Amino acid sequence: MYMKNFKTVIGKTSLIFAVSLLLFWSLGPIYWSFVTSITPPNDLVSSELHLWPETVSFEHYGKLFGATSISQGNEVQSIWPQFSKAFANSLVTSIGATLLTVLIAAFGAYAFVRFTFPGRDILFYVVVATMAIPAYTVMIPLYRLMISLSLINTHTGVIFIYISAFLPLALWLMRSVYQAIPISLEEAAYLDGAGKTYTLMRIVLPLAAPGLIAAAILTFLNAWGQFMVPLVFSPTLATKPLTVLIPEFVTRNYIDYGLMNAAGIVAIAPPIILVVFLNKYLVSGLMAGSGK
Repeated sequence: MYMKNFKTVIGKTSLIFAVSLLLFWSLGPIYWSFVTSITPPNDLVSSELHLWPETVSFEHYGKLFGATSISQGNEVQSIWPQFSKAFANSLVTSIGATLLTVLIAAFGAYAFVRFTFPGRDILFYVVVATMAIPAYTVMIPLYRLMISLSLINTHTGVIFIYISAFLPLALWLMRSVYQAIPISLEEAAYLDGAGKTYTLMRIVLPLAAPGLIAAAILTFLNAWGQFMVPLVFSPTLATKPLTVLIPEFVTRNYIDYGLMNAAGIVAIAPPIILVVFLNKYLVSGLMAGSGK
């Protein structure tokens, strides 16, 4: 009995330690970024380490959202025009890529599951295998292609690249979801006189909604966090997203740590909100293939 209780205590202690370590590893950088964002500029260069600023200041957020400040007798202009434009660019490219990727995956995966055509399985595995190709290996030919199509520095060009990168994962996920849906439901609809399009839209897709939402979440998160693609294909503020704009706060003579962290905290808000409110759909969508 003593050994059993001892093992139980050890097991619970190990679990608590592992969870605490995971939370520290995941939330620690976010907490430190937030603390830095509300620390006055002069305190950021202090030699003393503070887990919470002695004086809370929202100067960096003010500069981010439109307020001007005085630094060394000079007026420092807000970066809100650049930040708001980059924020809008991130939304446009991420939402556009998400909607089109999910739309194509919804119909494409259904074709791979329910239709029979030569080379169906081979074509599917070839498409999915493209996920293993490192992005930098196709960057030069992709850049030449975008130039020939006049899609450099356009939202359309970036969205197309995101679709080509994230569609294989969405297809794989939706194929598993469709395979888990009993075909007898569709056959019953056919016997009642429903066509394939009606059956897909009114019966199959509602049942596959968790998978569609999971694919949308994964696509949006991947698109929102992209850096290398927009760095190459979005060279100006017209299409530049937040991931490219924020590192530009580092200048030759000065690094505005507070402003960078304030912008980073704002930039992670949309993904966090998305995951918090749609987390249950993400889990159920990923488990759809094994839960039905």
